[in-house]
Amino acid sequence: MTQSIGILTSGGDSPGLNAAIRGVGKACVSHYGMHIVGIRDGFRGLMENRTMPLEGEQLSGILTLGGT
Repeated sequence: MTQSIGILTSGGDSPGLNAAIRGVGKACVSHYGMHIVGIRDGFRGLMENRTMPLEGEQLSGILTLGGT
């Protein structure tokens, strides 16, 4: 059975947060074979099920994007 992990940020933009999301996501995928889910719009997105899969493409391209 594949385990999943959700990544949620609850505040405004923060320097280095995209790098942290990328690092955690890549480690969970490569070391543990986990499925990563991004949760949009903080806790409201969690309550309203606003999720998106974070796969290799999304995690690799996140460093150059603004915002979290």
